[in-house]
Amino acid sequence: MADTPRADVRIDTDLVRELLREQHPDLATLPLRPETDGWDNATLRLGDHLAVRLPRRRLSADLVRHEQRWLPSIAALVPCPVPAPVRVGRPTSSFPWAWSVVPWFEGVSALSLDGRSRGAAARPLATFLAALHTPAPAGAPENPYRGVPLTHRDGDVRRRLDAGVVPRARDLTQVWDAACAAPVADGPPRWLHGDLHPGNLVLDTAAPHELRAVIDFGDVCAGDPATDLATAWLTFDRSARDEFRSVVTELCDTSRATWRRAAGWAVVVASALVESSDDHAAYRRLGLAAIDAVLDDAPQLFP
Repeated sequence: MADTPRADVRIDTDLVRELLREQHPDLATLPLRPETDGWDNATLRLGDHLAVRLPRRRLSADLVRHEQRWLPSIAALVPCPVPAPVRVGRPTSSFPWAWSVVPWFEGVSALSLDGRSRGAAARPLATFLAALHTPAPAGAPENPYRGVPLTHRDGDVRRRLDAGVVPRARDLTQVWDAACAAPVADGPPRWLHGDLHPGNLVLDTAAPHELRAVIDFGDVCAGDPATDLATAWLTFDRSARDEFRSVVTELCDTSRATWRRAAGWAVVVASALVESSDDHAAYRRLGLAAIDAVLDDAPQLFP
């Protein structure tokens, strides 16, 4: 991604320990160490089985609230562990936003593996999405950047494809045009993860790298499930991608139009990763691989 934005509040072990003492004193003596300091959230490992997740910026504070509000009910829907909060933290004079204590999932990020090594996750991830993509309840959050008609993203995508930084841009533009021309989603908005790429999949450390957990639901929203199905091209090689698509289609009766929109969403994400990941080689490689995957499948998707 682009350079990580500066945090609005400094988050360190002293701050988190203070928050735990004030609000969850039974957890305050557990070992605590930083794990990640991401774009939106900081995560600290808490003991062997828990983590503390805190927004770094005001703009990301609502993402944690979304997780607190909706993940408990989503966890009851899906067959794979998700980080539903086990404790909720309140804003204080030391920290201005809600924060969470969540389960810690031992394993390896799928981002650290290549597409071939992720193949064992294809069927369980398809099953996970079939369970997740149910009609969302009234009041479910919407997102102007995810789950919307592809034409809502047209300006951003064409700017990236015209900027000279995305390889095979002419071929991608043809895919993008065809995806935008696909019929829009019908029926009620459905639950979406909203940011389903290998960086948000936890796999077993050892081969065959089965799916352990799906994480980071800060962008959870209601909309077109094709958004999440773009992970076919972001996550898997050709063989596993075929298996993933076959299982999703069988379980959800997924239409050709949905898969065409999903390929368009893969163009959205892949072009953004290539444009914005100069300082994160793994995400740049992910974007480049996804571009090749979409174009490899384009003759079958858009005959």
